[in-house]
Amino acid sequence: MTIAELFALLKSTGYPVSFSHFKNQTPSIPYIIYTTPSDSITYADNTNYFKMIDVDIELYTDKKDLQAEETIENLLDENGITYTPYQVFIESEGLHMKTYEIRI
Repeated sequence: MTIAELFALLKSTGYPVSFSHFKNQTPSIPYIIYTTPSDSITYADNTNYFKMIDVDIELYTDKKDLQAEETIENLLDENGITYTPYQVFIESEGLHMKTYEIRI
């Protein structure tokens, strides 16, 4: 899967989606931000064999939104994408952020 394919998949949720941030104005919630914090490369004998991209998919809501979480989790499950979730409350923004760490 490519980043472009992941973007299209996330857009299919119906939520606003952007890489890193929204340029002009933050949309109404819930919305999704995704980032690529690192890459992992499998190599041997001075040759790169396989590149994997670590992606964080962040769901932002103003309250715990089980339906939005289920939408993303079902999408990932249906597409065979394993994930590690965690969540935090961003007090300064008054937002809940649920992050799904994946590797593509």
